[in-house]
Amino acid sequence: MTATPTRMSATDRRNQLIDVAIDLFSRKGFSGTTTREIASAAGVTEAIIFRHFATKQDLYKAILDARCCTPDAQAWFSEARQFMDANDDAGLFRALISTIIQCKRDDPRFERLMLHAALEGNELAIMHHNQFALPIGQQLIEYVEKRQREGAIRQVDPKAVIFAVAGIADYYAHMKYLHQCANIPLSDEAVTEAFLDILMKGIK
Repeated sequence: MTATPTRMSATDRRNQLIDVAIDLFSRKGFSGTTTREIASAAGVTEAIIFRHFATKQDLYKAILDARCCTPDAQAWFSEARQFMDANDDAGLFRALISTIIQCKRDDPRFERLMLHAALEGNELAIMHHNQFALPIGQQLIEYVEKRQREGAIRQVDPKAVIFAVAGIADYYAHMKYLHQCANIPLSDEAVTEAFLDILMKGIK
C-alpha cells in the first residue's frame, strides 16, 4: 500500500523531486532510471512527478537548468571577466582551477550524472553542457590569443593552454572526489597553487 505523500509546497516538492532524481540518475543513468523508482525514493506517486514534470525528459532538463544556470555560475563569469580585463593571467587560471575542483567536491552526484550522460550519448545533457561550457571556453581562448599578441603568453595553440589549465584540475578532482582516492594528502588549496605554478612557468 502506497504511503500518503508528505504535504509540501509546490516549490519544495519540485526541489525534492529534482534532488532525488539527481541521486538516481547519478547512479543509474537516465536510461536506467524509471519515474516509478524516482517516485518510490521520494515517497510519492508517479502522478505527483507528472504534476510537476510532464515527462522524465522534462525532469532531466530541470536538473540541468538548476545546475548550469545558477547565480554562482554568473558570479564566476563576472569574476573571470574582471581578471581578463585586468590581464591577470594567474588570477584567471587560479579561479578556473579552483572552480573546477570545487564543483566536483561540492556536487559529485551531478558530475557522475554528466558522465552517465556522456556514456549514454544523451543529446539533451550534451546540448546543455555545450551551451554552458563552449561560450566560456571561447572567451578563455580569445583571452589567451590576446595575451599571446601582447607577448605575455608564449606561442602555443590557445586551445591547448585552456585544455591544460582545465584538464589538470579536472583529473585531480575526478580522482579525489569521484573515485575517492585515499592517497591524495594535499589540500585543494595547496594543489591549486602547485598546479598554477606549473602552468604559469610553462606558458610564460
